Amino acid sequence: MEPTIYFVIPCYNEEAVLPETTRRLTEKLEAMRQAGLLGPDSRILYVNDGSKDKTWELISRYHQENPWVEGVKLAHNRGHQNALLCGLMTAKDRCDAAISMDADLQDDIDALDQFVQKFREGCDVVYGVRNKRDTDTWFKRTTAEGFYKVMKLLGVDVVFNHADYRLMSQRALEGLSEYKEVNLFLRGIVPLIGYRSDYVYYDRHERFAGESKYPLKKMLSFALDGITSFSVKPLKLISSLGILISVLSVFGLLYALISYFAGWAVSGWTAIVCSIWLLGGLQMLCLGVVGGYIGKIYSEVKARPRYRVETYLEKKPQDTQE
Repeated sequence: MEPTIYFVIPCYNEEAVLPETTRRLTEKLEAMRQAGLLGPDSRILYVNDGSKDKTWELISRYHQENPWVEGVKLAHNRGHQNALLCGLMTAKDRCDAAISMDADLQDDIDALDQFVQKFREGCDVVYGVRNKRDTDTWFKRTTAEGFYKVMKLLGVDVVFNHADYRLMSQRALEGLSEYKEVNLFLRGIVPLIGYRSDYVYYDRHERFAGESKYPLKKMLSFALDGITSFSVKPLKLISSLGILISVLSVFGLLYALISYFAGWAVSGWTAIVCSIWLLGGLQMLCLGVVGGYIGKIYSEVKARPRYRVETYLEKKPQDTQE
């Protein structure tokens, strides 16, 4: 029996790409349906994350015209990870597996057949992994690969060169629903779920329209969220740094005492000022790291809803064209 697969796609101001994305995905899903890879109740599920353009109007229109398309409208913008989680949780009880992907289709949709094949072979999680980063700028490629290496160094189990292009079975989605943290970093959470997993390797394409929704500022914020959500090593590093500075300070004190009693002491205004600036800067840095973790705790203990659904445009079973 063909599995019911939901294709979950978060959207934020994607008016420029949605027409082409819908056309390509519709053609691809119809081909997969004919090949026996998808069941008739499979769907494309767009999640509108508080877009300010005509994204929701387009989703509503496609819902009426296209038998594959469903839509979820969030009450306000909650960010990519929350929008993606909303789509996955909406699909959880309606599908055998869900595949998450971006609206610009930079992730190769020709790899979808391999995702479904591996799912049918018994995999609960299938990660889409980029073969190379030739389409990225040198800066983005270097910082992205550096991020994965730092995460590994800090003890976080992440898949190298994997973003959010993945398949999750219904069992894996049930496991994901048990993680209640407000500060979401799905690339770190999904490997914690366990179950059998595999990889699909693909080449990433250029964005065919619109602008990236992840400028440098958002990428840095996302990276910091990932680090502080899954590793306490920065806090341990602060402790180690404090011990090191304390030891060095003892040696400095001994040197100062010896210099005083030996008569070597000379007015050292420059050394004093430099040491004050160094220690002051380190203290501010350490306070910032600790403050980041306290901010995470503050968000978690409030336990506010991660998203709120305003509208769900649902298809009835068997609405997809045979």
